[in-house]
Order: sequence, then structure tokens, then C-alpha cells
Amino acid sequence: MKFLRTPTDRFKNLPDYRFKENYVQFREMQMHYVDEGAGEIILALHGEPSWSYLYRKFIPTLKNYRFIAPDFFGFGKSDKPINWRDYNYQFHLDSLHNFCEKLDLKEITLVVQDWGGLLGLGYLGQYPERFKRVVILNTFLPIGKKLKLPFKIWQLFSRYHPSLPISGIIKYASHGKLSKEVLAAYDAPYPNRKFKAGAKAFPNLVPSNPKDPAVSYMLKAREVLATWQKPALVLFSDKDKVLGGLDRFFRKLMPAAREQQTLMIKNAGHFLQEEKGEEIATYIDAFIKGELEI
Repeated sequence: MKFLRTPTDRFKNLPDYRFKENYVQFREMQMHYVDEGAGEIILALHGEPSWSYLYRKFIPTLKNYRFIAPDFFGFGKSDKPINWRDYNYQFHLDSLHNFCEKLDLKEITLVVQDWGGLLGLGYLGQYPERFKRVVILNTFLPIGKKLKLPFKIWQLFSRYHPSLPISGIIKYASHGKLSKEVLAAYDAPYPNRKFKAGAKAFPNLVPSNPKDPAVSYMLKAREVLATWQKPALVLFSDKDKVLGGLDRFFRKLMPAAREQQTLMIKNAGHFLQEEKGEEIATYIDAFIKGELEI
């Protein structure tokens, strides 16, 4: 598997992102992660086409925890296989398992969004004993049903665009205006189109038929979450043009979520961590402490 490594100077002086670099090895490649603080473990997983930069606003508020945010392969500071066909669900799931094993992560509070949900909840379905709580943000668990036309168009766009406009995607899916510096930070991992195979692949990995290999993991995740007796928090945003309204799926599926009143993050788009990071982190802190009143 041929891969590229983003030059380190691409990450100099990013706004509010001055965290120590950490790496684990997987198939001769380096997987980068943020690992800040000490205490109960929070594992935060990003989606498409973001990276651990998305979670930078959580860390000051959650300073009394061990906050861990990896970059999936193809994203952020992690290595990037150059052939988009090298990316598949099993590859990403295996790399996540390797990550949790290498760091010996247990009693985890899992935070997921977008593709972080498909992978993180898929992994939780396989190893529920590793997890203590779950926080679900703007994501879904597709099981191979026919995809709607707008998503099919997005798949074709991502697959055939000569060089995906990473920051343009972040900007489009956001509700508020993002600064040029922040948008540039989302472009930082990608010096040119050869580095973007992971971002190109993710939309096309969403299961579009019941025989997709990922569907068995989605079904197992649904099965585990349907009987989930541990704490669960569902936090979606009200301006999500991508997955808006799917919070109802998780509230209906999960007994722990059904016990909550509906809590919605106001005036935030798909990447709610970017627009309302401090607010969400405050909710997560109260949730872990058992003090969340909703």
C-alpha cells in the first residue's frame, strides 16, 4: 500500500491547535492522535473531510479528562494511502481496533460524528465492554437501503472531482461563517490532490445495498445500542443540511436516549463541533458527572 505523509510545516501556526503529536503504527503507516490531560478517557472520532482539528475547542473545557482524538488514515496528520480503492470499511475499523489496543483504552466515553459514528459505533458494536458511555453527534447507521438522490450526487462529486475542495465542503455544511484561517486549517493536511484519496473514498463507502460488507457492522451496532443500558447522550444540531432530523432515529433506538428530553444544539450546521465546540463540551462534562439537566 503506497502512502504519503503530509509535511509538518503544513501544520504550523494553526488557530488554537498546538497539541503534542502522538503516533501509533499500523501496517507500516503512522496514525496521529491528540492525547491531552488525564483522568477518565474520552475518545472523539471525526468524519469526512475533517480531522482532529475539529475537536480543539473541546479540550480546554474537558481539561480534567484524558481527551483523545485520532486522525483516521487519509486525514489530518495521519499517513494517506494514495489509491482511494485501498480505503474500505474494514481497513478503517481494523486501524481503529489497532489504535485502541495499542493505547489499551478501556472505560471509554465515546464521542462520534459523521463517519466517526459509522466507524465508532460499528466498533462499539463489536467491543461494547470497552465503553462506559456514548455521545452521538450528527451521524447515522445505514444498512444498505437505497440512497437519496442528493447523497448519490455527493458520492459522484467526491469520486470524480479532480481535487476535492476540502475547506469548501466544510464551509458549505456549516451554518455560520468560518474564518479564512480556520478554513485553511482544514486544507492543511492536503498539499495537493494526491493526498485526498481518503476524503474521496469516504462518501462512496456509505453502504448502498444490503450486501455491502459494512452492513453487518451497522446491524450489530444497532442491535447493541437497542439494548444499551449505559449512559447515552444524543446531541444533534438544528441547521444540519446533511443528517438533520436523524437524532429521532437514535432516540427511538436507544432506551437510554429515550429517557432524555430532546436537547438540540442551536444555530450550528453539520460540523457542530466547529461552531459550538465549547457548548457541546460543557454538556459532555455535565453528562459524565451525572449533572446534565435536560
